Amino acid sequence: MSLSVDITRSLGGFRLQAAFDAPDGVTVLFGRSGSGKTSIVKSIAGLIAPDAGRIALKGRALFDRAKAVDVPVHKRRLGYVFQDSRLFPHLSVRENLCYAARVSGRGARNPDEVGDLLGILHLLDRRTHALSGGEAQRVAIGRALLSEPDILLMDEPLASLDGPRKAEILPYLETLQRKTGLSILYVTHNMAEVARLATHIVLIDEGRVIRSGAPDELLTDPDMVRQLGIRDAGAVLSATVSARPVDGLSELAISGGHLFLPAIDAPVGAALRVRILAQDVILARTRPEGISALNILPVRVLAVRRGEGPGVIVQLQAGDDRLLARITRRSADALAIVEGAECYAVMKSVAVSQTDIAVGLQSGL
Repeated sequence: MSLSVDITRSLGGFRLQAAFDAPDGVTVLFGRSGSGKTSIVKSIAGLIAPDAGRIALKGRALFDRAKAVDVPVHKRRLGYVFQDSRLFPHLSVRENLCYAARVSGRGARNPDEVGDLLGILHLLDRRTHALSGGEAQRVAIGRALLSEPDILLMDEPLASLDGPRKAEILPYLETLQRKTGLSILYVTHNMAEVARLATHIVLIDEGRVIRSGAPDELLTDPDMVRQLGIRDAGAVLSATVSARPVDGLSELAISGGHLFLPAIDAPVGAALRVRILAQDVILARTRPEGISALNILPVRVLAVRRGEGPGVIVQLQAGDDRLLARITRRSADALAIVEGAECYAVMKSVAVSQTDIAVGLQSGL
């Protein structure tokens, strides 16, 4: 395990009691605002001290109350990226990048190499006041990378950015861990970021870890829908680009068949992650004909969860993958949607936006 956390801390009337392991890759701490995510990250960074417990990184204790271990912040070998970039306005981009490496005494990486990785090579001689929000946050990430940390802590790094700036920076985050091999602990309450980035998920609620696991398991668990958010519930599928037709649609191979989605900028053979929202999946007991939707997958019903309202969450098996469908109770009754039923999942191609597609990542990493 890359990171092991088992801590408790009382914060007024709020009690943090969190225990989890974060494997190599991108572990996402997900939960509502006020659930304790930032307190966990600050404890790992050494910015606040837990009342009890232990934190270890690659077998090295950063904090152990029982053994009186509390490694100073600057010796923990962590890179921290905050919600805002916190750049030094009197320094150039290059000088900001090199600052953490100079302070830490490490930093074998070349600023030009990091600048190329994050798409900011052309900005190195600029002052930070001339940067957009997305550019500034990429500089902040680069500064953390140049300190040669053992893990990168990212606390809601996109929270202060608008939609276009988030779309600008997400592709860089997707390739960051793959190209550097650096483990990342990523904090967010945005499910779209979870679906695109996570290789492991830790769900936090009221200061406690309520579930952890791989995205393809946790995101398709119907019992987790309320924690994840009904409108955000959905599956993340592994896919491979199998063809790039000339009519504006890319063809993707998944374990249960094929998907046709709006053109994706990726070559044939490229690995993708595709997020399919439960609300965008409709069900039919027989294969529909004469409809405009191009994506029709044979599925088997694994579970049905009925809420107090008119909605029903249906868990489906599609090849080796699992999907979720959100339909009405009336439709579930009329179609006899019960466990074990064979049916078809229908999805419109245009229902999947480019922001729900990650290039170069697989859901089961």
